[in-house]
Order: sequence, then structure tokens, then C-alpha cells
Amino acid sequence: MKIALINGSPKAKGSASGLILKELQELLSPENKIVNLHFRKKQPGSSDLQLLRNSNVMVFAFPLYVDSLPSHLLSCLIQLEDELKNAAFSKDCTVYAIANCGFYEGCQNILALNIMKNWCARAGVIWGGGLGVGAGGMMPVINSIAAGKGPKKNFSGALNTLSDRISRQETIENICFSPNFPRFLYKLAGEMGWRKAVKDNGLKRRDLSRKQV
Repeated sequence: MKIALINGSPKAKGSASGLILKELQELLSPENKIVNLHFRKKQPGSSDLQLLRNSNVMVFAFPLYVDSLPSHLLSCLIQLEDELKNAAFSKDCTVYAIANCGFYEGCQNILALNIMKNWCARAGVIWGGGLGVGAGGMMPVINSIAAGKGPKKNFSGALNTLSDRISRQETIENICFSPNFPRFLYKLAGEMGWRKAVKDNGLKRRDLSRKQV
């Protein structure tokens, strides 16, 4: 089976989306043909489209931007929609999505997953379901933690379920989850990060509350 893992983050490296796809790939059978792509611009390259041809499965991973997908990824999907109607693309292609957000609650990603579901209907491919990952900003921090341990318990369980469905090309109900980590500590860590960013940019803490005019 040919599986395309598509990173939709605008970050060149170190993105939560990329780390999630890396862990997913480790769970997929090596017998599959895995294609890794990174959509960072407003249109997919011709080489990207060539690699996507005859894919049985496509998995999109992306960060949540204002309850939706990043604008460059939306642009890519619009163009990919026409390509999927081409005879060179598999008509039984199943699409899965993994949306991660800075909010603690993974359910914040539901609208973005629904957008992917509607796109699948327009493109004529099968919607396989997706994951809504809360506190996506933690992924680089907990990347070295063993699967299923500590704050990665919920994440690893959901990713295992997704990889199992992918291997059988079956649909899955959307799974939204938060990390196994206290919400107040996540909020505290985020606030510390903002204060550091303010200081690094020569501003003061009160500037965080300053209204724009």
C-alpha cells in the first residue's frame, strides 16, 4: 500500500506536525511504501503531485489557524482537488487528518477536521477521520518521552488506533484529546514563554495587555 504523509505546517523544521507524522510512520508496517511531503507554499510542486499519484492513503498533519487550516494548505487542497479527479490518482484513496492546536483541549480542532471531511467529499476521495491534538506546542518538549508514558499516554493511544485503521484503510471516528498533563501547569508554562518572548523583544510584561489603536 502506498501511504503519503503530508506535513502542512509552514515551519521549515521542528514543527509539531512533523514530529507527529514521524511517530506515526514508526507505527506503520515497513512493507508499505511511505512518501513524505511538506506543503509549505501556496501550491504543491509538480514533483509533489507526481509522488502523490496512485496513493492509497493520504495523511495530512497541520496546525490549527483560527479554527481552520493554514491558508497556504487550503490553497494546496484547492489545487489538489482537481488533480484527484485525474485518472492517474486512485479512486479509492482514503484521507486522514491530524490537527494540533495551542489550546489545551483537543476538541478545538473539530471545525478544521470537518473542513477536511468536506474537502474529501468535493475531491471525490474517502474521508477516513482524524485526530484533534490538544496542546500541540508541547510536542517538541515531550518528543523524547517513550510512547505511552507520562503526558504522551493519550497521544500514543490515539496514534496507535489511527495507524491500525490506516493499515486496513478503514474509517475512524474523530478522536480529540488533551495531554496527560495538568491544565494549570500547561497554562503556566505558556505564560512563561510569552513573558520570555516579550523580554527578548525589548518590551515589558504590561505590553501584553496593551490595546492596539
